[in-house]
Amino acid sequence: MAPMKVYGWAVSPWMARALVCLEEAGVEYEVVPMSRCGGDHRRPEHLARNPFGEIPVLEDGDLTLYQSRAIARYVLRKYKPELVKEGDLEGSAMVDVWMEVEANNIEPTLWPIVRHCIIGQYVGRDRDQAVIDENLEKLRMLLPVYEARLSVCKYLAGDDITAADLCHFGFMRYFMATEYAGVVDAFPHVKAWWDALLARPSVQKVMAGMPPDFGYASGNIP
Repeated sequence: MAPMKVYGWAVSPWMARALVCLEEAGVEYEVVPMSRCGGDHRRPEHLARNPFGEIPVLEDGDLTLYQSRAIARYVLRKYKPELVKEGDLEGSAMVDVWMEVEANNIEPTLWPIVRHCIIGQYVGRDRDQAVIDENLEKLRMLLPVYEARLSVCKYLAGDDITAADLCHFGFMRYFMATEYAGVVDAFPHVKAWWDALLARPSVQKVMAGMPPDFGYASGNIP
Protein backbone atom coordinates (compact mmCIF):
# COMPACT_ATOMS: atom_id res chain seq x y z
CA MET A 1 0.00 0.00 0.00
CA ALA A 2 1.28 3.45 -0.92
CA PRO A 3 2.17 5.71 2.00
CA MET A 4 -0.19 8.46 3.00
CA LYS A 5 0.53 11.90 1.58
CA VAL A 6 0.36 15.13 3.54
CA TYR A 7 0.27 18.38 1.59
CA GLY A 8 1.50 21.60 3.19
CA TRP A 9 4.49 23.44 4.62
CA ALA A 10 6.31 22.08 7.64
CA VAL A 11 6.53 25.37 9.56
CA SER A 12 2.74 25.60 9.85
CA PRO A 13 1.34 24.93 13.34
CA TRP A 14 -1.68 23.33 11.67
CA MET A 15 0.59 21.06 9.63
CA ALA A 16 2.50 20.21 12.82
CA ARG A 17 -0.72 19.01 14.43
CA ALA A 18 -1.14 16.40 11.73
CA LEU A 19 2.53 15.46 11.48
CA VAL A 20 3.07 14.86 15.19
CA CYS A 21 0.11 12.48 15.22
CA LEU A 22 1.45 10.65 12.17
CA GLU A 23 4.79 10.31 13.95
CA GLU A 24 3.12 9.01 17.10
CA ALA A 25 1.19 6.50 15.00
CA GLY A 26 4.46 5.22 13.57
CA VAL A 27 3.13 4.96 10.03
CA GLU A 28 4.82 5.68 6.74
CA TYR A 29 3.85 8.96 5.13
CA GLU A 30 5.15 11.40 2.56
CA VAL A 31 5.14 15.17 2.96
CA VAL A 32 4.33 16.88 -0.33
CA PRO A 33 5.89 20.33 0.17
CA MET A 34 3.98 23.36 -0.99
CA SER A 35 4.82 27.05 -1.21
CA ARG A 36 2.48 29.48 0.48
CA CYS A 37 4.42 32.39 -0.99
CA GLY A 38 4.08 30.78 -4.39
CA GLY A 39 0.33 30.44 -3.96
CA ASP A 40 0.32 26.66 -4.27
CA HIS A 41 -2.66 26.43 -1.90
CA ARG A 42 -4.74 28.52 -4.32
CA ARG A 43 -4.00 26.45 -7.39
CA PRO A 44 -6.82 24.40 -8.93
CA GLU A 45 -5.17 21.08 -8.11
CA HIS A 46 -5.04 21.95 -4.42
CA LEU A 47 -8.53 23.45 -4.36
CA ALA A 48 -9.69 20.09 -5.71
CA ARG A 49 -8.24 18.55 -2.53
CA ASN A 50 -9.48 21.27 -0.21
CA PRO A 51 -11.97 23.82 -1.57
CA PHE A 52 -11.04 26.22 1.24
CA GLY A 53 -7.45 26.43 0.00
CA GLU A 54 -5.91 25.51 3.34
CA ILE A 55 -3.36 23.03 4.61
CA PRO A 56 -2.76 20.36 5.71
CA VAL A 57 -4.48 17.89 3.43
CA LEU A 58 -4.11 14.14 3.91
CA GLU A 59 -4.52 11.57 1.17
CA ASP A 60 -4.86 7.94 2.23
CA GLY A 61 -5.73 5.82 -0.77
CA ASP A 62 -9.05 7.11 -2.11
CA LEU A 63 -9.72 9.19 0.99
CA THR A 64 -8.89 12.90 1.08
CA LEU A 65 -9.17 14.78 4.37
CA TYR A 66 -8.62 18.35 5.44
CA GLN A 67 -8.85 20.13 8.81
CA SER A 68 -5.89 19.27 11.00
CA ARG A 69 -7.85 17.94 13.99
CA ALA A 70 -9.92 15.69 11.75
CA ILE A 71 -6.71 14.37 10.21
CA ALA A 72 -5.24 13.78 13.68
CA ARG A 73 -8.30 11.86 14.84
CA TYR A 74 -8.44 9.76 11.68
CA VAL A 75 -4.78 8.78 11.77
CA LEU A 76 -4.88 7.86 15.45
CA ARG A 77 -8.17 5.97 15.24
CA LYS A 78 -6.78 3.93 12.37
CA TYR A 79 -3.24 3.31 13.60
CA LYS A 80 -3.01 4.10 17.32
CA PRO A 81 -6.52 4.16 18.79
CA GLU A 82 -5.30 4.28 22.38
CA LEU A 83 -4.28 7.90 21.74
CA VAL A 84 -7.95 8.82 21.29
CA LYS A 85 -9.07 6.31 23.96
CA GLU A 86 -11.13 4.42 21.40
CA GLY A 87 -13.54 2.04 23.09
CA ASP A 88 -13.48 4.00 26.35
CA LEU A 89 -16.59 6.17 26.34
CA GLU A 90 -15.61 8.41 29.24
CA GLY A 91 -11.95 8.55 28.28
CA SER A 92 -12.64 9.45 24.66
CA ALA A 93 -15.07 12.13 25.82
CA MET A 94 -12.31 13.68 27.91
CA VAL A 95 -10.01 13.66 24.87
CA ASP A 96 -12.74 15.47 22.95
CA VAL A 97 -13.21 18.01 25.74
CA TRP A 98 -9.58 19.09 25.73
CA MET A 99 -9.34 19.08 21.95
CA GLU A 100 -12.32 21.45 21.99
CA VAL A 101 -10.67 23.61 24.64
CA GLU A 102 -7.56 23.84 22.49
CA ALA A 103 -9.58 24.67 19.38
CA ASN A 104 -11.84 27.26 20.97
CA ASN A 105 -9.57 28.82 23.59
CA ILE A 106 -5.87 28.12 23.16
CA GLU A 107 -5.39 28.50 19.40
CA PRO A 108 -7.44 31.74 19.14
CA THR A 109 -5.46 33.17 22.06
CA LEU A 110 -1.95 32.14 21.03
CA TRP A 111 -2.20 32.84 17.32
CA PRO A 112 -2.55 36.66 17.60
CA ILE A 113 0.40 36.76 20.01
CA VAL A 114 2.56 34.70 17.66
CA ARG A 115 1.44 36.70 14.64
CA HIS A 116 2.33 40.05 16.21
CA CYS A 117 5.48 38.96 18.06
CA ILE A 118 7.11 36.85 15.36
CA ILE A 119 5.53 37.10 11.92
CA GLY A 120 4.60 40.78 11.72
CA GLN A 121 8.16 42.08 11.73
CA TYR A 122 8.99 40.03 8.64
CA VAL A 123 5.91 40.88 6.58
CA GLY A 124 5.80 44.62 7.12
CA ARG A 125 3.05 44.71 9.72
CA ASP A 126 3.24 46.99 12.72
CA ARG A 127 3.26 45.24 16.07
CA ASP A 128 0.00 45.87 17.90
CA GLN A 129 0.90 45.62 21.56
CA ALA A 130 -2.72 46.10 22.58
CA VAL A 131 -3.67 42.89 20.76
CA ILE A 132 -0.77 41.06 22.39
CA ASP A 133 -1.69 42.32 25.87
CA GLU A 134 -5.35 41.45 25.41
CA ASN A 135 -4.52 37.87 24.48
CA LEU A 136 -1.89 37.53 27.19
CA GLU A 137 -4.60 38.41 29.69
CA LYS A 138 -6.84 35.73 28.17
CA LEU A 139 -3.97 33.26 28.46
CA ARG A 140 -3.41 34.15 32.11
CA MET A 141 -7.05 33.29 32.72
CA LEU A 142 -6.78 30.00 30.81
CA LEU A 143 -3.61 28.68 32.38
CA PRO A 144 -5.04 28.26 35.92
CA VAL A 145 -7.64 25.91 34.39
CA TYR A 146 -4.85 23.87 32.84
CA GLU A 147 -2.84 23.98 36.05
CA ALA A 148 -5.78 22.62 38.03
CA ARG A 149 -6.34 19.82 35.55
CA LEU A 150 -2.67 18.88 35.30
CA SER A 151 -2.28 18.86 39.06
CA VAL A 152 -4.51 15.77 39.23
CA CYS A 153 -3.26 13.93 36.13
CA LYS A 154 -0.08 14.02 34.09
CA TYR A 155 -1.81 14.71 30.79
CA LEU A 156 -5.03 16.46 29.86
CA ALA A 157 -7.19 13.37 29.38
CA GLY A 158 -5.59 11.28 32.12
CA ASP A 159 -2.23 9.83 33.02
CA ASP A 160 -1.35 8.82 29.45
CA ILE A 161 -0.69 11.11 26.53
CA THR A 162 -3.47 11.46 23.96
CA ALA A 163 -4.43 13.49 20.94
CA ALA A 164 -5.63 16.19 23.33
CA ASP A 165 -2.06 16.92 24.34
CA LEU A 166 -0.50 16.43 20.91
CA CYS A 167 -2.91 18.89 19.30
CA HIS A 168 -1.61 21.67 21.55
CA PHE A 169 1.92 21.34 20.25
CA GLY A 170 1.95 23.52 17.11
CA PHE A 171 0.80 26.81 18.58
CA MET A 172 2.49 26.27 21.92
CA ARG A 173 5.76 25.71 20.06
CA TYR A 174 5.66 29.22 18.60
CA PHE A 175 4.26 30.93 21.68
CA MET A 176 7.14 29.49 23.70
CA ALA A 177 9.52 31.11 21.18
CA THR A 178 8.19 34.59 22.03
CA GLU A 179 9.39 36.84 24.83
CA TYR A 180 6.28 35.87 26.79
CA ALA A 181 7.14 32.20 27.26
CA GLY A 182 7.85 32.94 30.91
CA VAL A 183 4.12 33.28 31.53
CA VAL A 184 4.01 29.48 31.58
CA ASP A 185 6.70 29.27 34.28
CA ALA A 186 4.22 30.51 36.87
CA PHE A 187 2.27 27.26 36.42
CA PRO A 188 4.57 24.36 37.37
CA HIS A 189 2.24 21.56 36.28
CA VAL A 190 1.69 23.20 32.90
CA LYS A 191 5.43 23.66 32.51
CA ALA A 192 6.07 20.00 33.40
CA TRP A 193 3.41 18.94 30.89
CA TRP A 194 5.02 21.06 28.17
CA ASP A 195 8.47 19.71 28.99
CA ALA A 196 7.10 16.16 28.75
CA LEU A 197 5.70 16.94 25.30
CA LEU A 198 9.02 18.40 24.16
CA ALA A 199 10.82 15.25 25.24
CA ARG A 200 8.85 13.03 22.88
CA PRO A 201 10.72 11.88 19.74
CA SER A 202 7.68 12.65 17.59
CA VAL A 203 7.61 16.25 18.77
CA GLN A 204 11.36 16.67 18.41
CA LYS A 205 11.27 15.41 14.83
CA VAL A 206 8.43 17.71 13.78
CA MET A 207 9.87 20.66 15.69
CA ALA A 208 13.12 20.34 13.72
CA GLY A 209 11.21 21.66 10.72
CA MET A 210 9.71 24.58 12.66
CA PRO A 211 12.32 27.32 13.19
CA PRO A 212 11.16 29.80 15.84
CA ASP A 213 10.96 32.60 13.27
CA PHE A 214 9.00 30.47 10.77
CA GLY A 215 12.10 30.56 8.55
CA TYR A 216 11.78 34.27 7.75
CA ALA A 217 15.18 35.38 9.04
CA SER A 218 17.05 32.79 6.99
CA GLY A 219 14.89 33.32 3.92
CA ASN A 220 13.68 29.72 4.08
CA ILE A 221 10.01 30.59 4.06
CA PRO A 222 7.69 28.20 2.28
